[in-house]
Amino acid sequence: MSTSPTTAVRVAVLGGGVAGMSAAHELAERGFSVDVYERQPRYVGGKARSVDVPNTGRDGRPDLPGEHGFRFFPGFYRHITDTMKRIPYGHNRQGVFDNLVASERVLLARFGRPPLPTLVNFPKTRADLETILLDLREADTGLTHSDVKLFAHSLWQILTSSYERRQQVYERQSWWDFMQTTQQRHRDNVPDGAPFPYELYCVGGLTRSLVAAQPKLMSVKTGGDILLQLLLLMADPTAHADRILNGPTNEVWLNPWLAHLTTTLGVRYHHHRYVTRFECDPLTRRITAAYVRPEERDAEERIEADYYVAAVPVERMAQLISPDMLAVDATLGFIQTLADPATCALNWMNGIQFYLNQDVPLAPGHVICLDSPWAITGISQPQFWPRHPLAGYGDGQVRGLISVDVSNWFEPGLNGKTAADCTLPEIVAEVWTQLKKSLVRADGTGLLTDDMVLGHYVDSDIEPNTHQPTPPPIISPFVSVHNTEPLLVNTANSWSLRPESFCNIENLFLAADYVRTNTDLATMEGANEAARRAVNGIIIASGSGAPLCHIWPLHEPAALALLRARDRERFGRGLPWTDALQQMPDRLLHQVGYWWEHHRPKAPV
Repeated sequence: MSTSPTTAVRVAVLGGGVAGMSAAHELAERGFSVDVYERQPRYVGGKARSVDVPNTGRDGRPDLPGEHGFRFFPGFYRHITDTMKRIPYGHNRQGVFDNLVASERVLLARFGRPPLPTLVNFPKTRADLETILLDLREADTGLTHSDVKLFAHSLWQILTSSYERRQQVYERQSWWDFMQTTQQRHRDNVPDGAPFPYELYCVGGLTRSLVAAQPKLMSVKTGGDILLQLLLLMADPTAHADRILNGPTNEVWLNPWLAHLTTTLGVRYHHHRYVTRFECDPLTRRITAAYVRPEERDAEERIEADYYVAAVPVERMAQLISPDMLAVDATLGFIQTLADPATCALNWMNGIQFYLNQDVPLAPGHVICLDSPWAITGISQPQFWPRHPLAGYGDGQVRGLISVDVSNWFEPGLNGKTAADCTLPEIVAEVWTQLKKSLVRADGTGLLTDDMVLGHYVDSDIEPNTHQPTPPPIISPFVSVHNTEPLLVNTANSWSLRPESFCNIENLFLAADYVRTNTDLATMEGANEAARRAVNGIIIASGSGAPLCHIWPLHEPAALALLRARDRERFGRGLPWTDALQQMPDRLLHQVGYWWEHHRPKAPV
């Protein structure tokens, strides 16, 4: 792809997660000389990785597959899926992208009651929203007419608000406040801590699928933008709102990716390398070296390169910022603020797998356990892995695999303890209890029984607090377990703290899910987009002449373009949002929608 030789330009990518691999991929395709330094001894992909459960393989079979945590590929993902199409896999025409399969629905599971399907049709007016949600009300949800009207009104406001209002107003407001959760609770005289249908279904339930998002912390801009994308997908008969991989993540995506990087593109991978510090010259405004420490060695290795890509998590990057770096760019200090638990949120979202002696499909897609105090989501994997039967792993006895994620580690469970304050066996027992209680048949009998379980696997990032990991624990040392890889939650008003991919240090670029992106969410998509932005900075700074990486904006519904344009005009005059649909002739609305659909940019920007 490169239009001029760049092999003499050396780039050190620090971190081998999705962002680091994406940056290495784009750089190597353009001819740069790339070295990746990854702290994991053998795995790649960071939080997206799967793992081999140690010592479970027998008679030549591979170890059982385990997962770090929840992952799915919504149809609005553009960046990571574009990269996947350039990773060869067997005879797949579109590489590992063709290993994505569509799930059919998402179920809302409830304690002691049959699960409910989520919405599948995109509402075109607020009245449509109310009609669809009234159907949900009839399904023994406890939702009132007032709940339905408020929820429909809130979604309609997001759909018809201008980008400027979302960026400058909704970014500073939490999803919880925007949805008027507290007011609804007081209106219905619901005591604090008691179950509340509006909060359960409309406010909290929707955020369970948004990667560790917390309704009291997440900004309206983040939650609203992503929810808008999902609703648009539901309206498109040619799109898939939810896609997952057709086999263990490493086998059908990450290992082929690593092989392509190292074998085909010439990327040099250095495992067991933990970045410790940067050496910065304030006079030249450049990084002169980075230092990494090999596992179980005290001596540091000095890394010299022309450009450096910091693809490490926000909590780690905050520790790497030195006084010399701040002297060049004081705004890097905002990264330290961003990683401070006192001002922002580092949440946990980690996986537990239950291996069963029989296949229990549950549902053709993800299951959200609404009543579970630990915010459990799960999926039955074998139905999506026809080419990777579980009998071919472990001792050959496993037939079912339920992959579960725990998203709320700091709320008391049915056992009265938070997940973070439980031992590993207590976590497994409590998650299984919440899962069993959530998954029931129409007659009230459970879908899961204890005699089905052959074994389990807890993500290795959840460690007993008696062991001091590297890096050190993020959460208080007084909990029973800690998490070595937490997730950033984009809290209200955190956009101003988040950096661009570039800074005033001329040869340092940032590629991680805390960087400002159109995606605006700590996801694989956000990490890939951030990496592309960092690579574009290196292309420009080096003068290589290589083509820039494509970066896509989030899709905006064409049919509502005029409403958003009117809100943009109101916002420019300092006026609040109002529903202008009733004042707009249908003919004018269709004309504007037609114009936008045929004149909006079709190519990536």
